[in-house]
This record gives sequence, C-alpha cells and structure tokens, in this order.
Amino acid sequence: MASGPVDASASGTWKLGDLTVNRLGFGAMRLPQKGAAFADRAPSDRDRALRVLRRAVELGVNHIDTAAFYFSPLRSANELINSALAPYSDDLVITTKVGPGRDPSGNWVWATPDQLRGQVEENLRQLGRDHLDVVNLRLAQSQAAASVAELFGALADLREAGLIRHLGISNTTPEQLAEARTVAPVVCVQNAYGIDASAEDHAFLRACGEQGIAFVPFFAIVGAGREEGVTGTETEAVLTVARRHGATPAQIRLAWTLHQGPHVLAIPGTGNPDHLVENVAAGALRLTADDLALLTS
Repeated sequence: MASGPVDASASGTWKLGDLTVNRLGFGAMRLPQKGAAFADRAPSDRDRALRVLRRAVELGVNHIDTAAFYFSPLRSANELINSALAPYSDDLVITTKVGPGRDPSGNWVWATPDQLRGQVEENLRQLGRDHLDVVNLRLAQSQAAASVAELFGALADLREAGLIRHLGISNTTPEQLAEARTVAPVVCVQNAYGIDASAEDHAFLRACGEQGIAFVPFFAIVGAGREEGVTGTETEAVLTVARRHGATPAQIRLAWTLHQGPHVLAIPGTGNPDHLVENVAAGALRLTADDLALLTS
C-alpha cells in the first residue's frame, strides 16, 4: 500500500449517464447514528460526521450515496451532507433513493407512484439542490415479483420536469430492470452484493456491464452482516489475501468488488475517519489472478 493517503481516482472512473465519477465512492447510511449497526438509533457525533464527509471529498470521492430515510432521532444524512459540502463542487455527484418513508406515527411505509414526487422534493430540500443527480427507485423485498412500470414512470415524469437528471433502480431483479428500461434510461443498479453472492447475483452484475449500466453493490464489506455491520468473523481466504497485500479484510473485499468489472462502483460507508482513508486506499489495490481465484473458491 502507498505510504500517503490514496486518492479515490486510483480506482478508475465510470459515467452515470453524462456524470463521471470515481469508482470508489462513499455511502452515507451509517453517518447519522453512533453505532455500526443501522438499527442503532443513537445519534452520531455531528462534528465527526461533518469531518468525515469533508475528508472524503479531499480524498477525491465525488460520488456520495444517500437517502432522506437515512436518519437517527437527531441526525439526517442529507442534512449532514448539505452542512458539510454545500455549496457543492461541480464534479460532485449525489445519488439518492426514494420508495421507503415514515408515516407520522413513525412506521415504515412504501411510497405509491403519487407519493414519489413528495419524496423527491424532500431530498431536494434537505440537500439544498434544485435537481437530483441520480435517483434510485428502492424496492422492498416483498416487491421482488411486482411490476415497476408505474413507479418508475412517476420518476421518469420528474426527470422530464427537470427535478432529476438520471434514474436508477435498487434491490431489483433482471426482469424489473428490463421493464424499467422500457420506461426510461437506467444508469445504475444498486443491489446487495459481495464475495459470498449467489451465481444469479454474479450473472446480474455481468448483464448490467453488457448493457452499459453501473452496478453499485451495498453491503460489499459487511457481507452477511448487512444492516448490522461487520460481524467480526472473516473467511480464511480473505485473511490470506489481506496478509499478502498488507491490507485489511475490508480493503480486500472492496478491491475484489472493484475487480468484478469496470462498471462496478463501490460505496462503502463509515463514520470513522481512519476507516475512510483505508476504504479509499482500497481503490488502488490490484489483486492477482491467484488472489481472485482464492477469494472465489
């Protein structure tokens, strides 16, 4: 590994529509709460969260993933991004997502097509933007077999109105992606994915590349831990490759993710400034054929 901080540009670039981003980005999901687990609602240290965001941009990160539903009782990821980074640099791409929301009683709900405009406007207000760079339609697990035409059509209308620049789809299937593409262009798919992904997930990633669509994994570092964060256990293969490169297991998982194709983007999230530097540095790691074979064996 390099002795000084590595810049995110070492990971290479990809275009989300007409927007060029470094392939190593930042996910804001964990910023609003103190603990690693998404279920931990204790608010984070505000000043530390702002420092992490500013440091990410200093390290060349120009793709930040967020959502209005990333919040704890006292913190909102979007508000933190606005406070830390506005006025935004011209090359910063902020991707957000709509679909999930909270009703007045605090219960989670999923937006109808008519409610998506309100969610888009909420993201615009919180981020202090007059348009959103990329908006992902985030689907529920229970919607895996559902038609997405009406929901995606509502977002396509907002794109035509100038509120959204590009559209993506998250937690989706190949069939839903194909249906969405009949409605409007899709620049990215954001799904759970990592070393332990299924054969179907690997095939979907490859298919996105063949269609020129970015594949943006979430939970790439935490694997089976998902919302609960890193579990503390690691496979021997990851540990072996980490020792070979003098890297952390998280860095190896990120490097492996980026090796899956030039269209694959990484959005690791952290509230820890040291982990941020390590995550960005993973973009410069080059795994060998032997490394890749061991990790996928």
